[in-house]
Amino acid sequence: MPKLDSFITPEGDLVVAMHNVKNLCESTKFKLKDAISQLESFLNYHSLSDLITDSDPAVEEFTAAYLSDMRHLLVFTEVAYEKIGVSLRRQTFNVDFAEKALYDVYHNCVNSFFYPKNECYSEDGRYAYTGQDAIRFRKKPVRAIRDLTISLSHIFEELRDDLAYYETDYITQRRMQGENV
Repeated sequence: MPKLDSFITPEGDLVVAMHNVKNLCESTKFKLKDAISQLESFLNYHSLSDLITDSDPAVEEFTAAYLSDMRHLLVFTEVAYEKIGVSLRRQTFNVDFAEKALYDVYHNCVNSFFYPKNECYSEDGRYAYTGQDAIRFRKKPVRAIRDLTISLSHIFEELRDDLAYYETDYITQRRMQGENV
């Protein structure tokens, strides 16, 4: 593969930036597809009654809330996947549209995973650098819930790392250009 320097044109960094954003869109799309596959499989093959192992109402409430959060996450992830796909399928790659789609992935998907509405689990940053799973559940989940959440956490951690720029810098840049975000 030729070095990126060979693509620099009179427009300078534009070609390199477009190449980087396009690559980021491709890797993000792949990760979103993996998350969608796992979420769909889980939600299609597990029901509330399947996941409840005892008659504790608190466990039933926890499990129902967890399923609700996962359904929301699936919808956000499917919408983001489609936007990224549109961005990549366009005849001419539109960097602004792609960056907005990546921003949406960060703010809708990554944030929905790490900050679920029903707070059935949370990330404990103290474990992030120890090699242990950083996800802590409010109630002890059944194995299927735990496995799905831990698996998804790896995908969304990578997305969070890849898209960290879109947390604040992207919005700051747009506001400095006078755009209403």
